[in-house]
Amino acid sequence: MFLAASFCVLRAQAPAPQQVPSKPEQQPSLTVDRDPIVSPDAADNQPVSPSNPEKVKPGTPLAGSERGGFTFRRDVDEVVLNASVLDENGRIVNDLKKDDFHVFEDGVPQTIAAFQHQDIPVSMGILVDNSGSMRDKRLAVNTAALDLVKASNPQDEAFIVNFSDEAFIDQDFTSDISKLRDGLAHIDSKGGTALYDAVVASADQLAKGAKRPKQVLLIVTDGEDNASSLNLEQTIRRVQDLQGPVVYSIGLLFGDESGGREAHRAKRALQLLSSETGGIAYFPKSLEYVDQICAEVARDIRNQYTIGYHSTKPASQGGYRVVKVQAAAAGHGKLSVRTRSGYYPKTNSKNNTADTAGVKTAPAK
Repeated sequence: MFLAASFCVLRAQAPAPQQVPSKPEQQPSLTVDRDPIVSPDAADNQPVSPSNPEKVKPGTPLAGSERGGFTFRRDVDEVVLNASVLDENGRIVNDLKKDDFHVFEDGVPQTIAAFQHQDIPVSMGILVDNSGSMRDKRLAVNTAALDLVKASNPQDEAFIVNFSDEAFIDQDFTSDISKLRDGLAHIDSKGGTALYDAVVASADQLAKGAKRPKQVLLIVTDGEDNASSLNLEQTIRRVQDLQGPVVYSIGLLFGDESGGREAHRAKRALQLLSSETGGIAYFPKSLEYVDQICAEVARDIRNQYTIGYHSTKPASQGGYRVVKVQAAAAGHGKLSVRTRSGYYPKTNSKNNTADTAGVKTAPAK
């Protein structure tokens, strides 16, 4: 057991200042502790179906035909995977059927209970490094982040987190581009980099408030975490406990041409955060590639397959489960499937509930 990260210090939701971004308005901060080890009670996190406002428990399976829309069934033991399929040339493959996939959990074949290949709306957290070293990079990063949202499903919702040695929600869930732009404009480039705390807090924010069952985090940073209360392993564990979002990372590490220890550690951390959750880590050679990467992320998200299955192991058995998905279809050659590497089963026991108190607005200073 370890101490929880402080969340997302929430800035007051006032209109964005109209002055130069390098002079942001001062906002109050707030801390909410969370325990990232114990899996949260399903009742604490209640996503809302985009087609039905009725709240349902997390882990509720998605049932649907290959062409039809998703419907929710109240069944907390279904494992839902978002999977991207690539051919030998790295191109997205988007014409596969349910029978082309095979799912294994701890090496045991699983029966696919739900399958969907459709541009499903997502809930997304956009996390941007606000440390001092990012000052000259933010304009290009902010533009690319907004272009990603514009290239995404119009029904997506996103929130903005700017983090340095603390993490601030500068815009809560919205589909309004202008509000997201204002959230990204809260630039105060200083301090350290509490990346892991920001990731855990943002994953909790998705679990608590997202309206879409499919969830994503996009991280943009230029250095190694040096200010979090959590470490990398604890961060990955927390996201896996939540059966949480797919993480995409953009590491702006091109400033360290020597490939020093810090850049190596930062690269490894982003690669693990992404690969363990089914996402991708990108390491562009310059800022001019960031916009192109964001477009690729949007395309990847919109072309994923969603696969649901009921584990042959009961949730009460606990323990980490390794997941592997394979795909094969005539005329496609060798295919590779990218999805999360595994998960911790959710339980509905009150004795296994994490402290996931909601974010509160701090009083003004």
